[in-house]
Amino acid sequence: MYYVLYGLLYVLSLLPLRVLYLLSDLGFFIVYHLLGYRKEVVLANLRTAFPQKTEEERVRIARRFYYNFTDNFIESIKFISAPPRFFEKHFTGDFSQVHELWKDGRPVHFHVGHNFNWELANLAMPRHLPGQLVAVYMPLHARAVDRLFYKIRSRFGTKLAAATRLGEDMLPFRGQQYVFALIADQSPPVPSKAVWTRFFGQPTGFIRTPEAAARRNDYPVFFAHYTKKKRGYYEAHVELATDHPRQLPEGELTKRYANFLERVMSEHPELWLWSHRRWKKAYSPEWKLVE
Repeated sequence: MYYVLYGLLYVLSLLPLRVLYLLSDLGFFIVYHLLGYRKEVVLANLRTAFPQKTEEERVRIARRFYYNFTDNFIESIKFISAPPRFFEKHFTGDFSQVHELWKDGRPVHFHVGHNFNWELANLAMPRHLPGQLVAVYMPLHARAVDRLFYKIRSRFGTKLAAATRLGEDMLPFRGQQYVFALIADQSPPVPSKAVWTRFFGQPTGFIRTPEAAARRNDYPVFFAHYTKKKRGYYEAHVELATDHPRQLPEGELTKRYANFLERVMSEHPELWLWSHRRWKKAYSPEWKLVE
């Protein structure tokens, strides 16, 4: 199954991006207008995040989100065969702060979000970074699809560490200097073990691993997000969260990340993955809320 899937998508990836975007436009019509894929979830999330906006404004954001959603998928197909110069052209950013802190000799952590196009960033960032990129990923249930995305994501040297066996996959990097990147905005599987802080005014649980991993060895942490300059062209924006996370109170780094995420999502709401139930886990007063 994997070879059939890979072969078909590889041939499709050879088409020019402008042609593939015709498929994305068709995909938008099917996903948004015909299927209404998770439309109520998207609008419910937008109502929670932006109660001050009118319903008409939220619908406009939702439409732009779905356009970016289908573009993200179609662009990922292009990445199967796109040469290095493609990524040099389509992804830019200033990573000078990372190179400066790299001189300290410590690994560097990146906390990012489900921000379009994170798949492009995974492939393009290695050429901008001073050392080996190790990215955390969540294995997919469909084995053929999981194998395909593993192959795409590791094309240009990114080492992948599965979230389900993170300790084991990170063992080869012990004692080395590397850049560790993970998407830190997922809903926590066990709410009682999450870090809870306010996110768009709502008590919201965040997975504990990103902060815990940085604090364990006092590694510097950067937050990053991507903006879309035009269709297919993205720019990374990097800012230092802290160079000594151990000096922060417990939960403060996660709070800073939530504030960062809220700010950039408010500026470009159409670029975040609104189709997941981010507020499905309810807060219990017995858990600490980092204010």
